[in-house]
Amino acid sequence: MATTIRSDIRSAMHMATSTFLSLSPKVLNSSRAAARSALPFSSSISSSFTAATTTSLSLRGFSSTNSVSDAVLKAPELPSICTADELHYVSVSSSDWKLALWRYHPSPQAPQRNHPLLLLSGVGTNAIGYDLSPEASYARYMSSQGFDTWILEVRGAGLSVQGVNSKEIKQSANKISEQMEAASRSATNGALPVGLQSTNGPGAMAEPDTFSVKGKESENVVVKGDMMRIATVWDESRLVMKLTETFMRLSERLSGFLSEGQSKIMFAKLSDQISKLLADSPFSERFNEIREKLSSLLETRQNSSIASQIRDLSQRIVNIIEEGQRSVSPPLFDLQERFASTIEDFQKQLDLIVKYDWDFDNYLEEDVPAAMEYIRSKSRPKDGKLLAIGHSMGGILLYATLSRCAFEGRDSRLAAIVTLASSLDYTSSESTLKLLLPLADPAQALSVPVVPLGALLAAAYPLSSRPPYVLSWLNDLISAEDMMHPELFEKLVMNNFCTIPAKLLLQLTTAFREGGLHDRSGTFSYKDHIHKSNIPILALAGDRDLICPPEAVLDTVKLIPEHLVTYKVFGEPGGPHYAHYDLVGGRLAVEQVYPRVIQFLARHDST
Repeated sequence: MATTIRSDIRSAMHMATSTFLSLSPKVLNSSRAAARSALPFSSSISSSFTAATTTSLSLRGFSSTNSVSDAVLKAPELPSICTADELHYVSVSSSDWKLALWRYHPSPQAPQRNHPLLLLSGVGTNAIGYDLSPEASYARYMSSQGFDTWILEVRGAGLSVQGVNSKEIKQSANKISEQMEAASRSATNGALPVGLQSTNGPGAMAEPDTFSVKGKESENVVVKGDMMRIATVWDESRLVMKLTETFMRLSERLSGFLSEGQSKIMFAKLSDQISKLLADSPFSERFNEIREKLSSLLETRQNSSIASQIRDLSQRIVNIIEEGQRSVSPPLFDLQERFASTIEDFQKQLDLIVKYDWDFDNYLEEDVPAAMEYIRSKSRPKDGKLLAIGHSMGGILLYATLSRCAFEGRDSRLAAIVTLASSLDYTSSESTLKLLLPLADPAQALSVPVVPLGALLAAAYPLSSRPPYVLSWLNDLISAEDMMHPELFEKLVMNNFCTIPAKLLLQLTTAFREGGLHDRSGTFSYKDHIHKSNIPILALAGDRDLICPPEAVLDTVKLIPEHLVTYKVFGEPGGPHYAHYDLVGGRLAVEQVYPRVIQFLARHDST
């Protein structure tokens, strides 16, 4: 089975690359513009992403010019996908992300509670997993028991957006909601999501009929008898500008988004791609000479002279391509178009690296503290503390918060936590996530800067839920047999998953190596300090969880003082069984899991 899964994951990674490199020029150009406006290349942005310790957050209720109430959406303004009572947005000073917080008001008939409750989701997931339906909803159940309940959607997840004012936030949230619902409808009708559709057979990717150079389309003519297409329009000046811009961005190291080593990897990758276009031709040697000069320039501190030299070398490369296009011996068919497409695809990868430039520590040091501070300001607990539940990576974030605060001697501002299928160290377990370890190669992470998990699962859903069930093993990763209603399972698969930055996966893979999960610098092991925390913990596991098996959960539990931790595995030898999401939305969770969690939280909800 492991061999099959590994093969399918490789196919999925190939699909991930193809998906982002086969989108229409219009969509990709708009994405690039959004990425640049969201994350401008400046030293201030660079410094925020290179910080390895907890940042000092200057929180804004929404912005310096808008009141806090402008950051709150209520019915009938709520996006259709949002089932909460209110949708709040909180800003983080080190980025322009507006984090979505789904709020569920406590029932007036329930006991009055002293602390608000924060729910944190797993990697690449949003708030929907905690509120699949009124009958299978952690959030609704907890609010019915008197807790002011909040679900955080970290940057890049769910309805979190990048915007400036309340009008833009509302529009962005509604657009995301519509896209999520459209994807669900497409899968129900048996169609693949946009970007994964193909006219060339299963798994094939349709090639665009046009390519774009700075927004100007160049029409192509199909040459019968050849399998190439020759561009009839060749905008030399624009292509020189584009190539120069690409090299300049690498020279600037994307203002801190790429390290020097990563920048060299990306330059080598682009150079290799151009070399292949000129393989076995006299032009190859000329390009290699230019390549060496560019490599040297990219390692030099930028100034006007360097920029001029880079432009001159870019012009020489474009000249080589022009000569190659006219070459008779050997004939280099379609060279100009293939060269332009190579540059275009490479820029798309750079844009994705910039747009999805965050990791686990960004969540830990920026997103979660911002959300906690905002919730405290709204719920006003007397002791300033929160209760929290975290599923999968959400639980890992809670463990890491306790560990970091204990190490630094800071108050975590948490009264108690519940972790669902979470661990700081997976090395001793047989977790299926170990199959993602190849992503720990930085070069691989740069080649596939994002993993569109939501699109991949949506595309795989028909193959896992309908005959001949070739991807049925995916179901077991999510839910055990007969533990989730089919409609809720479909909603979970179609609407709960998002795009994951490879940079985030890169850090999370340290949890599968000696020493467990580390910070981005690799010098701080979160498991080494969890024993210093004095916060009560309830750690729950599922007996058939293939992602975070009980032995992985137990490995972290053993590090915590016995009087502070309670450990429970749900599932019986003869059934029922609990897989990764059954602790959250399984059909028996409301009867078995939720009451156990409420009992623990109520015990630690004293002032």
